[in-house]
Amino acid sequence: MSIACIEARRAGETIAQLTDVASLDHPESDSHITIFTDKTGVVKAARLLLSSVTKVLVLADRVVIKQIITSRNKVLATMEQLEKVSSFQEFVQIFSQFGNEMVEFAHLTGDRQNDLKDEKKKARMAASRAVLEKCTMMLLTASKTCLRHPDCESARINKDGVFHRMRLALEQVIEIVTDSRPNGENEVAPISIYTGIKEFKNKVEGLRENLYFLSKENLSTMLEVILEHTEDFTDSAYTSHEHREHILELSKQAKMELEQLVSVWMQAQNQKTKDLMEDLEVAILKTCQCMNELKREVHSAATSLAADLLKYHTDHMVLKALKITGVEGNLEAVAEYTCKLSEQKEQLVEMCRLLRHVSGTEPLEITCIHAEDTFQVTGPQIISAAETLALHPSSKIAKENLEVFCEAWESQLSDMSMLLREINDVFEGRRGEKRVYLSLPRPGKHNANLKTLKPVKLDTEEQAKIAKLGLELHLLTSDVDSETEKWEDQENEIVQHGQGMSSMAYSMYLFTRGEGLLKTTQDLFHQAEIFATEGIKLASALQVFSDQVHDDDKPLLLLDAEKLIPICKQLQITAKTSVQGKSATFTKVDACIQKTRNVMTLLCQLLPVCSKLMRKNKTGNGYLKPAPPWKEGRTQTSTNAHAPERRVEMFGIKSLENHVTKMTFLESK
Repeated sequence: MSIACIEARRAGETIAQLTDVASLDHPESDSHITIFTDKTGVVKAARLLLSSVTKVLVLADRVVIKQIITSRNKVLATMEQLEKVSSFQEFVQIFSQFGNEMVEFAHLTGDRQNDLKDEKKKARMAASRAVLEKCTMMLLTASKTCLRHPDCESARINKDGVFHRMRLALEQVIEIVTDSRPNGENEVAPISIYTGIKEFKNKVEGLRENLYFLSKENLSTMLEVILEHTEDFTDSAYTSHEHREHILELSKQAKMELEQLVSVWMQAQNQKTKDLMEDLEVAILKTCQCMNELKREVHSAATSLAADLLKYHTDHMVLKALKITGVEGNLEAVAEYTCKLSEQKEQLVEMCRLLRHVSGTEPLEITCIHAEDTFQVTGPQIISAAETLALHPSSKIAKENLEVFCEAWESQLSDMSMLLREINDVFEGRRGEKRVYLSLPRPGKHNANLKTLKPVKLDTEEQAKIAKLGLELHLLTSDVDSETEKWEDQENEIVQHGQGMSSMAYSMYLFTRGEGLLKTTQDLFHQAEIFATEGIKLASALQVFSDQVHDDDKPLLLLDAEKLIPICKQLQITAKTSVQGKSATFTKVDACIQKTRNVMTLLCQLLPVCSKLMRKNKTGNGYLKPAPPWKEGRTQTSTNAHAPERRVEMFGIKSLENHVTKMTFLESK
């Protein structure tokens, strides 16, 4: 890496020398200056620059991959220790280390996911990270339950299942980043009906341009594969009689249309008359129309089944019953409800399989496969957790463990509703941006008592404007971070305020990219309000600091500090102002980000001045040592201010740490 950087620098310096106007002694007589004379030298230097920069990028990529592999290996090693622990005290110590290692792994894989260009790989990475996020909490409660009840077979099965799933997810992450599979196997991509029909239609329509580019056997085979996949619908016990009949009828019609097409096609190959080419065009249109109707029918069958199942299971009655009967220690009732949960699991797994066929895009197909795996694995885990609770009805940890697995099931059902909407949007051609900017927060977020409004989508021009503002905000956060890192005393109140504001501004930048923890415009406005409050607190801290220093730069500090308060108050007012409609919402988003950018610009000016004054007045400044009031209020704003933890969403690390903190040794008695 060092050598490649030196080569790149040399090449750049060579180009700079060859194109340096100041070095020319004899300008042309017609007042036009020749920029460079040694064209061959510039070309060579440019090629060397491209080569060395490419080498730097390749090496950097290899470094990142090695970092992820090393981090994965550390996580695996700690997991092995966790599996073997026999006491709560030892478990707490090792789990604390495990949590730190998962934080590091989350940073690395999150950055890698954002850098991936292949949407399919990005979706697979997101699925693997989602598994790790949920399994981290499951691992904690399952392990605690196993330690509390070491002789319980169902508790051991429950724990082993979590460890196994985490190992598979970790392995998949490595497959994605290294672009390889174990034992050199090639990945077998699942073929969906949607994809099959799309490829089949492309081949059929290609006959208009070339009658000889494929064989009739090729087309027949492609149709056979599609019709084989329709059997997933016709053989399913959950497909309605009406849909089954229509699919069978359309399958039969598709075969007839293809036979007619092949007949006309063969004739057209031998004799290209006007009538035959017209007949071929009619046959192509009929075949494509039939395939469109088949696609529409299977889509209707899958989505209507999904909508019915999600609506039917929305009350989570079986999960509630398992919790109640488990606490009662009623083994017979638990067995009855576990059978019902198994039936529910089979229905949902079948639903995911059918949705995959009509998902429309590879990322959505992967999401369906991930959902299928989640239901397939979580169902038996809930059953083993419920059996453990029924055997030990007074165990608080067994009850908590069942709650965690039930929450994972409920969360996946909620995700399925969103997935169903996305699949419908793709089918109907309403594919928008990755992130829909909502005018109100999601349930459970801020101002949850407000009525839900419809999503507001931004057009391309508006998106571009917001993205540009976000990029400026990103650069400013980098500058602020660089300044705060220079301070010797990281506990200084000014530094703490600056870091907090930078973190919040960074989460707002992530919002402009459709990433991070701010999912809605209301989240953004709430974040802007907290950011402004933090800015006012910083202004107060600067005022206290200025009273204790005497220097020529003090007036400059006071001037900038006085500017800070009105800008922050304007931002507060803007964030609190209620708006309705797309245009007004966009204007408010734009204003909030612009004002945040202005505050960050001012912060970039303030921090170097403060640092300079701090160095000059280092002796006798005791006010810097007490714990700042901002730290006392950190718990109130931690969700918004520090959740991004720079550049990536964590695996729910904050809640993980809370679980570790709450662990008591009373259970081990």
